[in-house]
Amino acid sequence: MRTILVPVDGSESSARAVKAAIKAATEFGGSKLLLLTVQPPIISGNVTRFFSTDAIQDYYQDEGHNALLSAKAVLDEAGVPYTEAIEVGPVAATIANYAKNNNCDMIIMGTRGLGAVTGFVLGSVTTKVLSMVDMPVALVK
Repeated sequence: MRTILVPVDGSESSARAVKAAIKAATEFGGSKLLLLTVQPPIISGNVTRFFSTDAIQDYYQDEGHNALLSAKAVLDEAGVPYTEAIEVGPVAATIANYAKNNNCDMIIMGTRGLGAVTGFVLGSVTTKVLSMVDMPVALVK
């Protein structure tokens, strides 16, 4: 059984990646789908000075759940089982580490997310993930 990681951020691009992962899982004769969203850490000293660690962790969880909502709805409607995770860290490195630590066989991800920084052809997170992993990465436009 193949393990497929699908990083999502709530964008249209990541929604298309989820649909592609469903198709791939079916074509592979069943795969384990891991749905991941990564919340970038809050690095502003002002935020951490005025909010407790628990409040910040709650924020990460709320944002993560919101980012997963549309992907989970598509997977639930298709009847495809999955495992979901919310991580906090540098987005590309966290995706790459999660894939390695969970013995993923491949990553299916969108080419553009919700981030403010965009590349000419590929998003910056996508470009970084491609350079950090040694497994197949399917990009969905």
